[in-house]
Amino acid sequence: MNSKESMYSWHLSLRVDRPVEGCNIRPHSYMYGKKLDDREMTSGHNHSKVCREPPPNHEFSYRWFRGPKVEPCAYEGCPRRTSFSPHEWSKHALGGSGCSLQCVSTQSSLYKSTFCNASCFVKAWKTQYTVQSDIPQARSSTPIRRRAGSYADDDDARSVGSTNSGRSGVSSNYNPPGTPREISVDGPNTPRISDLSQGYSTEYGGQSEEWVEISNAQLYVPHADDVGRKLKLEAAAYSVESGELLMHRVVKTDLVLSRTPDPEKRNLVTAKSAAGGGARFRIVTYNILAEIYATQQQYPYTDLWSLSWDFRYV
Repeated sequence: MNSKESMYSWHLSLRVDRPVEGCNIRPHSYMYGKKLDDREMTSGHNHSKVCREPPPNHEFSYRWFRGPKVEPCAYEGCPRRTSFSPHEWSKHALGGSGCSLQCVSTQSSLYKSTFCNASCFVKAWKTQYTVQSDIPQARSSTPIRRRAGSYADDDDARSVGSTNSGRSGVSSNYNPPGTPREISVDGPNTPRISDLSQGYSTEYGGQSEEWVEISNAQLYVPHADDVGRKLKLEAAAYSVESGELLMHRVVKTDLVLSRTPDPEKRNLVTAKSAAGGGARFRIVTYNILAEIYATQQQYPYTDLWSLSWDFRYV
């Protein structure tokens, strides 16, 4: 008889599409377990933990936060410094890269400046000058590339039960959100849902950022105050039976884009029927914008966020 206990790896997945003013944001969140064999007794994936039992029935709780105003591009001639139109931030307008860049040369006047694409970085580099700095120069002065729409690693590293957490269970550096049933979770300092904070401050790269809580519903519709800012989402999985906090993740969205302009109103033209018996014909159409066909495989040149039904419906 085999006396070894079965071990399970719990995984929590969370993804948020790019937010656009007036369009619903639907978090893609799910939690699942995988039975480990003798060769996989430790979980090497982020946002996962090893437990003796498979994940129980669970429900999710969400909290949305609005970030501060940010400068999207340091190049003064960039139109995206003041415009957050979906047209300006499309894959075509950004040159197809979808990556932002940051200057890491400590001897440059552009040190730590962020640019929306490679073209703006090249144009701004022509105006940069050398400065004296006491900061040690990195081995490589190649600008850091960041994928547009990605979340900050510092946020996501604090997820409950992930391999980056201080311990399995609740992160030692962060208090998880309150439970939906107002059950205190793991420690006297853990907040309840009735004591949700109105805002908190975090540090990224030595800069303090203020984040204000704006909603605790699953769906969120960005409005004018969110345009040009990033949103942060906390998703926590709780046991349905006990209300125990199982895992949670924190992700940050890309900048909220402004609402697309309304299409021009077109007047219908009614054609009067011609006298006599003219030729008759039949027209057949089909819905090329059906959600099932709006995929990046079908439209590889289109941004993923612009293919979502919520964006195209509005």
